Amino acid sequence: MLAVAGAALVTALATGLGAVPLAIVRDPGERLLGIADGVAAGVMAAASIGLALEGVRIGSARTALGALAGIALIVVVRRLLPSGDGVHIAGLSGAGAAQAILVVGVMTAHSFAEGIAVGVAFGGEEAFGWAITIAIAIHNIPEGLAISLVMVPRGASVASAAGWSVASSLPQPLMAVPAFLFVSVFTPALPVGLGLAAGAMLWMVVAELLPDARRHAGARDVALGAVVAFAAMWGLQVLVAG
Repeated sequence: MLAVAGAALVTALATGLGAVPLAIVRDPGERLLGIADGVAAGVMAAASIGLALEGVRIGSARTALGALAGIALIVVVRRLLPSGDGVHIAGLSGAGAAQAILVVGVMTAHSFAEGIAVGVAFGGEEAFGWAITIAIAIHNIPEGLAISLVMVPRGASVASAAGWSVASSLPQPLMAVPAFLFVSVFTPALPVGLGLAAGAMLWMVVAELLPDARRHAGARDVALGAVVAFAAMWGLQVLVAG
């Protein structure tokens, strides 16, 4: 149990490393803000497709159900968030804070599924559990970057972005131990969780990040940032899966 909890904690802490590249950004302009949103969108799109494909391999119907639930959840949360300056997070307020909260929330939902994946993996052979842990830890770094790209260019500090990135991954150690102890109970729920995270991420990309990116930068800049980030994230996923 301690090994499972420790392994999942490592994956959570790795998410904070995604904020490190943002330490060089001090005074981003409008164009850089748009490109940052495009890069975050590319990372999240690749991650969501990877999650959906993994879920389909376990149970396609449950993955589809989870995806619909994820979209519905993010739509409801978006409508419940107050408008104007009523939203605050890490020194941000207004629309920027609302978007940051949504991205952190989506990544947190995603982390529940990853925590279950770690616990279920350790329910088999320990070597396989560590292999999954390392893969998820590497995978979490660009996810932390996606959170930081939404927060830092809008005025949040690198430290606070790193902190929120790690916080979004805390469900991983929280869920890994119960999933390890009750593998037969959690395994059927895994595709639902993967689908939920995938659906919520894709909705965020299409409805929030890309439109906001276009308000700050040209279509070519946004598309280039999104495509390069998607390709890099997808290549990373293929690499760690292999």
